[in-house]
Amino acid sequence: MKRGIALAGAMGLVVILLTLAISRLGRMIEPVIHPVPNTAAAPVILDAGHGGEDGGAVSITGVPESQINLEIVQKLRDILALCGADPVLLREEDISLHDAGASTLREKKRSDLQNRVAAVEAVDGATLISIHQNTYPSSKYHGAQVFYAPTEGSQALAEHVQAALRDQLQPDNERAAKKIPDSVYLMNHITCPAILVECGFLTNPGEEAMLRDQGYQRQLAMVLAGAWLSGQERGEADLQPAENLLQ
Repeated sequence: MKRGIALAGAMGLVVILLTLAISRLGRMIEPVIHPVPNTAAAPVILDAGHGGEDGGAVSITGVPESQINLEIVQKLRDILALCGADPVLLREEDISLHDAGASTLREKKRSDLQNRVAAVEAVDGATLISIHQNTYPSSKYHGAQVFYAPTEGSQALAEHVQAALRDQLQPDNERAAKKIPDSVYLMNHITCPAILVECGFLTNPGEEAMLRDQGYQRQLAMVLAGAWLSGQERGEADLQPAENLLQ
């Protein structure tokens, strides 16, 4: 099984590197891509935070967090699919997942979160990656930070992903992976390994511009995909920073 995962990962990374190289050259050529067989050891669930009436935070240029979250998740889905995984997306468009009977915004948000929990719990042996954006009253703060659920395997994965983000994308990022606060409903009501990635600060002008950029979103997605795939290959007991895909 591990040999199959390694082969699928290697083949997928070749495709990613080829695509990135073509993008950097600015050429309008699409390579012929042969799908890699689905040999991932465990399913991965991708959660684009917020959605619909709940746009989350709003960036300094007026872009809702929910939109940026979804764009990153869609890119992460595509990269993982190239590498042989079959990600499950909790939402694929700008919608809330609340029940039809919910009327007030508060009821819709609670129903949305409960339905996300139910969707995650319905997938056996899954890992959850939830994508969000950060804010702060001061514009000086920047950098991605990974939070982990109080479930087995979550802390190791969060530390692995945090190291990958630092080593491959944000060398000046001194943030450490942290346990998720008790107030975050989704991450505290599931039983599978789970991380929440705050990709950056929408209140920092430079980082906000990057987070809106399709190329930077793709780089973020590549780092997250590489970290998760390498974690699958090595197992939770020996997680190390993922191979650098951006060189």
